[in-house]
Amino acid sequence: MIELRNVTKKFGRNTAVNDVSLTVTAGEIFGLLGHNGAGKSTAIGMMLGQVWPTAGQVKLCGHEVTRDRRRALQKVGAIFEAPAFYNDLSGWRNLEILSTYTAPTPARRIQEVADWVGLSGRIMDKVKNYSHGMRARLALAQALLPQPALLILDEPGDGLDPEGIHEMRQTIQRLHRELGLTILLSSHLLVEVEQVCLSIAVMNQGRKVFQGGIAETRQARGWVRLRTGNFAEAARILRESGLITREREGQFILPAEGVGADKVVERLVERRQPVFEIAPEEETLESFYLSLMKK
Repeated sequence: MIELRNVTKKFGRNTAVNDVSLTVTAGEIFGLLGHNGAGKSTAIGMMLGQVWPTAGQVKLCGHEVTRDRRRALQKVGAIFEAPAFYNDLSGWRNLEILSTYTAPTPARRIQEVADWVGLSGRIMDKVKNYSHGMRARLALAQALLPQPALLILDEPGDGLDPEGIHEMRQTIQRLHRELGLTILLSSHLLVEVEQVCLSIAVMNQGRKVFQGGIAETRQARGWVRLRTGNFAEAARILRESGLITREREGQFILPAEGVGADKVVERLVERRQPVFEIAPEEETLESFYLSLMKK
């Protein structure tokens, strides 16, 4: 659905995107991550034909954006940067006007997308009376008007409260599940990305520094989380028994080579130490992302 081949974008002497190749396959929710200024928005701008690449090729839905922008974007919906609306008009009238920029949209389709994003009860209200969360839903409704196969969302949760973020996440998952949309999600909310995306790419200073599955970011690091009645005493027993080499933070142990959880539990039970939990520590997306930024 999305293919970038050796794409570079320069603004004068500044290189915003540097030789980036990226592939998003049909039917997946794909996360695009990176710090402010990493090149994410520039990359999305090139996908949408709003920024022209200095070098390389950008394809959407099998069509090259620079050569055939109309066909490339025909089945694409997007929330990009800050959506703008006519505040003194209703949400419905806004959708009517904005849809005419591409093609006239029947009333039944406007009602359909209003229902999809949960705005049906307020769609006739003026936008100036909308909360930030309702504006985000209206932006999503606009992106859904052309019945897209590909949805590009640039920071859809920006500025939302926890409840709004939760609702946006559920809506994205439902769109993917029930409509089969391919979704590219650019976000700073790593916890949200971790919950909805199967694959991600990470950009740093204009370059792609990682692309792969979320599962690849959760590799165990050897440490084991241990919850017991008295961690200090349990660690002492295990250390004296030669079963661990280190402990940290009052909850993690590093087993000696060849020592499994079964041996740890067996030894603690022998010494009458209750074990409430024992599990390998997995790297979170946040820690993985931060390690990439440090590099």
